[in-house]
Amino acid sequence: MIKIYLKENIRSVICLALVAVFFVCFVARLFSWQIIQGDYYREEVATTANYRLTSHDTRGEIVDVNGEPIEANTTVYSVIIDKLYISGDLTVNKVITTLFNIFQEKGAKWIDNLPIKVTNDTYQFVSGEDADYALENLRSDEMLDLSIYATADDYMEELIDRYDLEEYAEDKQLCRNLASVRYNMELEMFSSINPYTFAEELSEEMTAIISEYSQSLPCIDISANNKRICVDGTLMPHILGITGPLTAEEYEENKDKGYSYNDTIGKFGIEAAMEEYLRGEGGTKTVSKNADGTVISVVDVEPAKPGNTVYLTIDKRLQQVANQSLAKNVKAAQAAGKKASADYGGESGHGEDCTAGAVVMLSVKDFSVLAAATYPTYDITKYNDSDYYMSLLNDKNLPLYDRAFTGSFAPGSVVKPGVALAALEEGVISEYSPITCTKRYDYYPSNVVNCMGYHGSIDIYSAITQSCNYFFAELGRRLGIDTMYLYMEKLGLGERTGLEIYEARGFLAGRDSSFWVPGNTVQASIGQSDNTFTPVQLATYCATVANNGVRLRTHLVSKVTSYDRQEVIFENNPENPEVVEDLQLSPYNLSIVQTAMRQVVASDYGTAYWQFADFDIPVAGKTGTAENVGSDHVAFIGYAPYDKPEVAIAVLLEHGARGTYSMSIARDLLDAYFHPQATEDASPHITD
Repeated sequence: MIKIYLKENIRSVICLALVAVFFVCFVARLFSWQIIQGDYYREEVATTANYRLTSHDTRGEIVDVNGEPIEANTTVYSVIIDKLYISGDLTVNKVITTLFNIFQEKGAKWIDNLPIKVTNDTYQFVSGEDADYALENLRSDEMLDLSIYATADDYMEELIDRYDLEEYAEDKQLCRNLASVRYNMELEMFSSINPYTFAEELSEEMTAIISEYSQSLPCIDISANNKRICVDGTLMPHILGITGPLTAEEYEENKDKGYSYNDTIGKFGIEAAMEEYLRGEGGTKTVSKNADGTVISVVDVEPAKPGNTVYLTIDKRLQQVANQSLAKNVKAAQAAGKKASADYGGESGHGEDCTAGAVVMLSVKDFSVLAAATYPTYDITKYNDSDYYMSLLNDKNLPLYDRAFTGSFAPGSVVKPGVALAALEEGVISEYSPITCTKRYDYYPSNVVNCMGYHGSIDIYSAITQSCNYFFAELGRRLGIDTMYLYMEKLGLGERTGLEIYEARGFLAGRDSSFWVPGNTVQASIGQSDNTFTPVQLATYCATVANNGVRLRTHLVSKVTSYDRQEVIFENNPENPEVVEDLQLSPYNLSIVQTAMRQVVASDYGTAYWQFADFDIPVAGKTGTAENVGSDHVAFIGYAPYDKPEVAIAVLLEHGARGTYSMSIARDLLDAYFHPQATEDASPHITD
């Protein structure tokens, strides 16, 4: 027992001794760190800093309904200068000079925005609008604070002093080039946490050369970035939109959402409407740098996250057909108008002033936009070119104007099916109730309505088929403006359709009019008076009639997926569309109007018969002509197939005069939709 006790006691003593030794060592080490070497470590901590660098984000792509790219990304390589790795005897100016030598040897370009050049060994200003803007910024109070009368030499003197370029002053070209890069660095806020892009879109040869230099000169590096490419800048510029640098106002509005001052943002169109989905997240890298400026470690890396892919409802092939047909038929209408004007001794009003138009095609199933074209149009890839943009602004035909979604025009007789539905639903007329057309409707002497012919005693079928103004003037009088505009409103006229991008509301007679007398009602009932609607509203209205009085939300976005297109973020499900208005119309009354619209196309006395007589798909439609200053506007709405509607369409030509050209556009699009193979290589249809 005594031996066992002694053994246990010895073990306890040994354990206590070991603990005491470890404790003494620990205290001694702490004493050394905090007391003996305290000043050294305090200095080390004070002179070592972490820097958080950010990389560019990758914006999501925009594709058509079939996944065909519209706005895509491609990888390009840039040369960057990283201030974190510039230390000791190495200066920013020396680094730039090294790059100049490399680039000049290979004849490669670098980013150069200084509005000063060297000619015959003298400094001179660069001419041009962009240069003038740059000079204005350069001489501002925030930069050089120079007089408007300052010479190029004055500018360079200030720049040499500002960027310590005295040792390079004898070589004016080199001095000027250094000043250009340093000036741009200042504009881009070059710093330890913000590398500067010296050159973009390097060739393979230059990428390889710079990569070799970066091994010995780590402040020069190659950066791989995604460049946004618009596949076809003329396909749908008004819909697509652009991105651009944040303005000061936009930065204040968005800085809480994680935007930095040098970020880009969607400015209009889909680029702006889907900004929250398209925008990616830049990556970050945290590095540690000691007192002499040497980077000692990479602390943390967080990779960038690309934005999402936006699928539009637009079918690229149908959009191309719409663009081509619209352009050719506008030109054909104008040419025919000029010929007719000459034949009639210079008389106007024949379409000689037709220079613009629009067309919209919707899916009746869910009111998705399959095609939406405006003419004249422009190239969105050149939008940021100041000279090109000014030419667009100065073009009297207004190519920047989105006629499909924001153009608001008098619709003419295409409103008559809606007026007929209202009259049938309200019981002011029945299926075969006759009204006798005597050509001149003068119930209100101050608002006389003239018809195109003497139709005699006709019912609602004949009135729609032959587009009798007299008949519908009388319907309008019986209905009254309040009842009539309520139906027009529910059918989608004078109402925004629900598009993701900006659209005009239009103007609905009576509801939006500031002054009204009863006689104005008969003009409104034939699509005149104050009525002005957008082509997308007319297409929505037509689709609502085809959809038995159920109006869905018109939309441009099909779905949004992850960048790799594997995960669906959200979707406008065509099997479960958003219902905006269900008019709950009588199926019988609907069938009357739908049958009459079919007769417009199928009956040999219908106003659209001669255009669709040989078309193999049954079409229902309505033509329209609206009076205005100059030649009449012409419109056409229609849907097909008549017995099982799939698509609805609306066409409007400003000053088109003759309906043949608006119907030609509709036929081209219907042909492309129902006969995709047969129309792939076909030219747009034009009727003389």
